[in-house]
Amino acid sequence: MTGFLSGMLITVGINIIAVLGPSILLGFTGMFTFGHAAYEALGAYTSAVLTMRYSVPFPLALLCGCVVAMLCSIPIGVPTLHLTSDYFIVATLGVGEIVALLMENLDKITGGGRGLPGVPLYTNLPITAVLVIACIWVTRNFVNSRHGRNCVAIRENQLAAECIGINAFKHKMIAFMISAFLGGLSGGLMAHYVGLLHPKMFRIVRSEELGIAVILGGAGSVTGSVLAAIVVTLLPELLRDVVSDWRLVVYGLAVIVVIINRPQGLMGYREITLESLRGLWSRLAAGRKRPAAPGAATTGRRS
Repeated sequence: MTGFLSGMLITVGINIIAVLGPSILLGFTGMFTFGHAAYEALGAYTSAVLTMRYSVPFPLALLCGCVVAMLCSIPIGVPTLHLTSDYFIVATLGVGEIVALLMENLDKITGGGRGLPGVPLYTNLPITAVLVIACIWVTRNFVNSRHGRNCVAIRENQLAAECIGINAFKHKMIAFMISAFLGGLSGGLMAHYVGLLHPKMFRIVRSEELGIAVILGGAGSVTGSVLAAIVVTLLPELLRDVVSDWRLVVYGLAVIVVIINRPQGLMGYREITLESLRGLWSRLAAGRKRPAAPGAATTGRRS
């Protein structure tokens, strides 16, 4: 496998893990966030500093980055999860910018505006593939669990969910912590693949990319989020040789066209499962084997 293809697959895998976090928040709990890149930054800098300066093994450093991101989501979530839609979006936007500014001003730890070069390159394709499969499995199990169904009930009507005994704040916090954990994991993998960290990598533009991917794939579909992460990663690269400097403009127009024609996203609320694939194969096979109807070739009737 060529280095370019391997690199693209690793990037796709990292973005899939990153998109799964906002997918849980927006798609299954109804909370849109503009600050998810903050948890990527926390996971990235934590794991990078541990491996560079304290010689911590990569798996342990990666886990520490995920845990730090998840624990930081608790003091952030306690005040913000009580807010409603628009106010929550503004609060997460502020949190994302605060974390980015902290990374820029903590020179002795993060390298500040100069960035943090020399991060060990531990991320490879097998590790990324295993973690992508594990994260998709965990996300699907969470969505199909009692906690996931309660989150969907909160998304549909929080007042009605609370009336039947669902603790909305508790389940929002669980979804928020899982989302932050996945963000920290994607950030740690990114840090040890790129080898260089800079606060600009985790500003609002990154959070917007993740939000676009969730909407494009279909809020409420894990499969849709995975497909959208693949599309938003590969499409700019595929357009690089075709339209060169205009590739990001064409990419933006393509996203707008998809959203206008399919406001529910690529998958909507549907999922691709083994059963659905078997059913599709059975219908295709039945269509090929179906005999032609007698007299189908005739164009008229005898009088």
